[in-house]
Amino acid sequence: MSKKEALLKAAENKVRLGGYSNFSFRELASEVGIKSASVHYHFPTKADLGAELAHQYTNSFLAALGEPNELKASGKNPINVYTQLFRSALVTDRKMCLCGLLGAESDSLPDKVRLEVKRFFNENLAWLTAAHLVNGDLNPTQSAIQTVSLLEGAMMISKTLDDNSYFELATQLT
Repeated sequence: MSKKEALLKAAENKVRLGGYSNFSFRELASEVGIKSASVHYHFPTKADLGAELAHQYTNSFLAALGEPNELKASGKNPINVYTQLFRSALVTDRKMCLCGLLGAESDSLPDKVRLEVKRFFNENLAWLTAAHLVNGDLNPTQSAIQTVSLLEGAMMISKTLDDNSYFELATQLT
């Protein structure tokens, strides 16, 4: 893992546990074992790091999903695949969705970070709309909004109450 990748991983862990303000370059440098000034070599500003982090997270999330048509053709319900990614983040990783957390802070984020968070939600809504369409949903756009809202909300409630059964109860509908 390169120093840049290590910095992104360390930042992701901190943001997913406490939001955008939960890290500093000095903390990341210490965690990765480099000087604070070296962080600026890879990311001139915190906004640059935050934007790259959200961009990378979005790409990884979408790549993990695959294509709704291919999932359906292989006998899988794409909505269940989507839900499982959220479940895994909550139950296995014990963390929030990075862009869900950043989305809650969007009013206080730098513009370039906010744009990448918007990209996450726009791309996810497009994917979910296609997934609901392939499942034969009559209003796939509305269902897409409901799905992502349900999952982000169920994740937040479960983390807040420290009880994953709330997520499980909420997602029995999907």
